[in-house]
Amino acid sequence: MSLAKRFKLYRLQWATGCIITFSFILLHLFALSPAAPYGQVMKRFEGLAYDVRLKETLPWQQRSFLPIVIVDIDEQSLIEVGRFPWSRHVMGKLQDQLVAAGASVVAYDVLFSEPELNPAIQVAKHLGSNELDTIDILRSVAPDIDADIAFSKTLDATDTVLGMLFEHQQDILVGKLPEPIFAGDIAPTELPIPDFAGHVANVKVLQQNSPGTGFINSAPDGDGFVRYSMLMIKHKEHAYPALALEAARLYTLADSVEIISKPFGDGHSVQGIKLGTTLIPTDDYGRVAIPFRGPAFSFPYISAIDVINGEIDKELFDQAIVFVGTSAVGHADLRTTPVGVQYPGVEVHANVLEGLVFPELLPSRPDWIDGAVVVLLVFLGVVMSLVLPLLGVLGMTILATVITACFIFFSFYAWVVWRLDFPQIAVLGLTVSQTTVLGSLGFVREHKERVQIKSIFDQYVPPAHIASMLEQPDQASMEGEKRVMTVLFADIREFTSISESLDAGRLKAYLNQYFSPITKIIFEYQGTIDKYVGDMVMAFWNAPLLVDDHPELAVKCAMHMQRQVEDLQAQMLEQGFPPFAIGIGLNTGDMNVGDMGSEYRRAYTVLGDAVNLGSRLEGLTKFYGVGVLISEMTHELCPNIVFRPIDKVKVKGKNLAVTIFEPIALKTEISDEQLEELKAHEFAWQLYLSQSWQEALSAFTKLIELQPQRKIYQLLCERVRDMQLNPPGENWDGSYTHKSK
Repeated sequence: MSLAKRFKLYRLQWATGCIITFSFILLHLFALSPAAPYGQVMKRFEGLAYDVRLKETLPWQQRSFLPIVIVDIDEQSLIEVGRFPWSRHVMGKLQDQLVAAGASVVAYDVLFSEPELNPAIQVAKHLGSNELDTIDILRSVAPDIDADIAFSKTLDATDTVLGMLFEHQQDILVGKLPEPIFAGDIAPTELPIPDFAGHVANVKVLQQNSPGTGFINSAPDGDGFVRYSMLMIKHKEHAYPALALEAARLYTLADSVEIISKPFGDGHSVQGIKLGTTLIPTDDYGRVAIPFRGPAFSFPYISAIDVINGEIDKELFDQAIVFVGTSAVGHADLRTTPVGVQYPGVEVHANVLEGLVFPELLPSRPDWIDGAVVVLLVFLGVVMSLVLPLLGVLGMTILATVITACFIFFSFYAWVVWRLDFPQIAVLGLTVSQTTVLGSLGFVREHKERVQIKSIFDQYVPPAHIASMLEQPDQASMEGEKRVMTVLFADIREFTSISESLDAGRLKAYLNQYFSPITKIIFEYQGTIDKYVGDMVMAFWNAPLLVDDHPELAVKCAMHMQRQVEDLQAQMLEQGFPPFAIGIGLNTGDMNVGDMGSEYRRAYTVLGDAVNLGSRLEGLTKFYGVGVLISEMTHELCPNIVFRPIDKVKVKGKNLAVTIFEPIALKTEISDEQLEELKAHEFAWQLYLSQSWQEALSAFTKLIELQPQRKIYQLLCERVRDMQLNPPGENWDGSYTHKSK
């Protein structure tokens, strides 16, 4: 099929494929990119794909592990100590035990925003003025029994990080904020990091004695899943670190954290943070993807009551980073994450800390990755737009499956080996959409082609051809083209006189009884009916579908048609119809075939000189007294049939001589008598061509005596006698010129 033809056939699908590709590029840029302000529904799908990739690749991870331990304020601890919050004396004892065990950093995923009531002060408030001495004594001992002061004295025994919480309500301002630790050339107010108006910090006495403080806010996506962690939050004019970041700063002995930014539009965006000498890439908002070690409880968990009671393995805590938090359901510190929906919030901080100390664990989405996705979308979109329309349903499915499998493999490989967070939904969505939409359009196009093919060819080609064309519509082209074909013309002799002897109704019945079996025979031999014109039938072979050995099939069809006419004679006579005979002409050659005509009426037909010769040969059958005449072109392509040479003729309007033949029988079915007659005829014919007139006359005379009913022998005898009187000359090519059609 030519390129122009393919373009015309598939242009709607190709154009649709390009539109789908462009749509997914826009979708990625304006909805699926992390910086895009729209597309929460699509981001939900992207998040689900992220979750599947993260969860399925956990067993393949090769990573370093920090000595991180989680001290869990679990249900058993609450039963033995009492409901939380506990007394700061209890928390101080917990802190002392962790320091004694050798903990390097202790981070509290707990708020100490309200001062604990001092019992001495509370009692003093209830005493009267007549007990001033007792009140003075109580006030003097109050600092010694103050739980906040007692707890605060334990905080600087090791690097300790307290938690704080930021709120969007500006009227919530509780506790004392720590001093900012961030450095950078750009003020935090110029950066697109999350902005909060209110805060819940720790009481002053604790904050003053704590080496570090970090916020414990989570940053769930629109679907509620916690996949990313904020490393910094903006509050008024300052930026504050996350609990995990502050713990990492103390663990790595970094004095400050530098924010690395870059110009973006009219402002700036965050590139990353510099922890000591280590650059940790972030997204534009200062977030990192959480490098989950595994499902919940992937870190060692120790019950808080066991720590308080000193029932711990001190080797586990030696130089460890300890997070103190709760997994108790009633404390509502459980998060929905890609690796579990009841995931302790304290363990989220532990995962983030491990990624900050080992940045190679952090999944990243570099600036160039959106451009890479666009390039991949363009490449896949163009390839699929061009290839999918050329494939069937199975081919489309296989191609889409291969592309999907290859992309998923690449995405998983890039995640595991390079820790690249390559967006997935745009590419997968493009693949599915291209396959679905182009497949549907292809189905509609094929259905229309089937309807068109059936409507055009249903009455003209064999049912087997219809089935083949419906299976292979590309072969059943209605476009004009040139092919080597065989054409057949069959005409009832003396039809004018027959039609004059019958009224219209009987003539219709007469023709129907003839056309029905003749058409059936043509179909049996894989022929295509071109048209019926009066009593004439025109058929051809090798279109619309290619047919092997079409010349031989056409000749066999003509011989069968003649036998069918003989069988019809008795049936016609019983009904009072006159007997009839038909003449058939066949020719093989280059013909133009296609859907031709005007805008008012069209037909699938053949044209050309080769077609006209077939018609001329049918007209000559009566002249030679034979039922079937074929051209030398057809004769050369029928090695399994025996023929009798009839003449070498120049038909009207043509100067080129053509040898014509009469088919006798199949080589496997011819009788000895027929062979003897053919040998005698061939001998006489060669004498005729060599201008041995007397010998040719004698040979043809013997054939007349053998077969007096054969008109050809009588005709050739008369011609030989004429040649004797009027010799054609030495340059004679053996042909006879017919003056009429």
